[in-house]
Amino acid sequence: MNIALSIRNGLVPIHRAGRPFIVAGVLATVAASFLWTPLAWSAGLVTLWVCYFFRDPERTTPVEDGIVVSPADGRISMIAEALPPPELDLPRVPMLRVSVFMSIFDCHVNRMPVEGRIRWIAYTPGKFFNADLDKASQYNERNAIAIETPYGAVAVVQIAGLIARRIVHWAAPGDTVEVGQRFGLIRFGSRLDVYLPANAILLVTVGQTAVVGETVLGKLRGVPPERGYRTG
Repeated sequence: MNIALSIRNGLVPIHRAGRPFIVAGVLATVAASFLWTPLAWSAGLVTLWVCYFFRDPERTTPVEDGIVVSPADGRISMIAEALPPPELDLPRVPMLRVSVFMSIFDCHVNRMPVEGRIRWIAYTPGKFFNADLDKASQYNERNAIAIETPYGAVAVVQIAGLIARRIVHWAAPGDTVEVGQRFGLIRFGSRLDVYLPANAILLVTVGQTAVVGETVLGKLRGVPPERGYRTG
C-alpha cells in the first residue's frame, strides 16, 4: 500500500472552517522564525493546537427510530426541566433540557440530535458567561434550532461561552435533517442544550462523557426496535 495514502487515512480530518486559522498560524510561525526562534516554536505549538481543535472525526451514529444523540462532544453538565427558548415560538410548557459542556479540548463540530425537519432558527445576541453555568441558557449569545419530528418538537441550542465568540451553522428552515448530521460549530469552548418532550426517556446522567453523534441521550416515546448503524 502507498505509504502516503496510509498516513493520510490515519489522520483525523480537519473541518474547512478551521483552514483560515491554520493558514494564519502557519504564516505567523514563519514570520516569527525570522524574529526569534522561541517565538516561532510558540506560534507553531498554537497552530498545532488549532489543527487539533478543528478536527472532524467520523462518527458511527446508531440507526433507530426516535433516538436522540448528543449534538456535541463533552460532559453532561445539567439535566433539568425548563421552558424552551422563547424565540423559537414553541409551546410554553416545560421540556427536558440536557446540557453538554464542551471544553477547548473537545471536538467542536456539532451534529443534529434527531431526524426531522427544521421548523425555525433564531439567533440571539447576549453575554459571554461561563457556559457551564445555568444562567448561560438564558443570557448568553446563542443560536436556537427547532426541529419537527413525528414525536413532537425538539430544540437544539448552540450557546457561546467565556472564550467562544463565534457560533457557526449551515442549516436553514425547511431543511430535512438526519440524526448525526453535521450542522455547525462553536469556536473555542461552549455548550449545547437539547430540549426534549417531557415524556422522553433519558438514558444519560450528569457527569457522563458524551460523544457527538454516537452517545444516545434518550428516546422519544413510541420507539421501534433498533435497525442498525450509520457511519458518517
